[in-house]
Amino acid sequence: MGKVTLHLDRQTEDRMKAAAKAAGISPSQWVAALIREKTAIEWPPSMARLVGAWEKDCREVEEIRRGARADAPREPL
Repeated sequence: MGKVTLHLDRQTEDRMKAAAKAAGISPSQWVAALIREKTAIEWPPSMARLVGAWEKDCREVEEIRRGARADAPREPL
């Protein structure tokens, strides 16, 4: 298992310790979880469960465009 030394200012250290305590884990576990989260190469399960969840609430692009007004004229390039 690798070891890393972090140099944190007092305020950041206090915030890290408070967040770890609130999560019920050690500061080391909290930092490791944060690194895993920020370097993940796959969507977390919570995001994967959202796929298609709002399908019936979404309108097709053609339906959205039907109610749109004409676009403003563009300036020449």
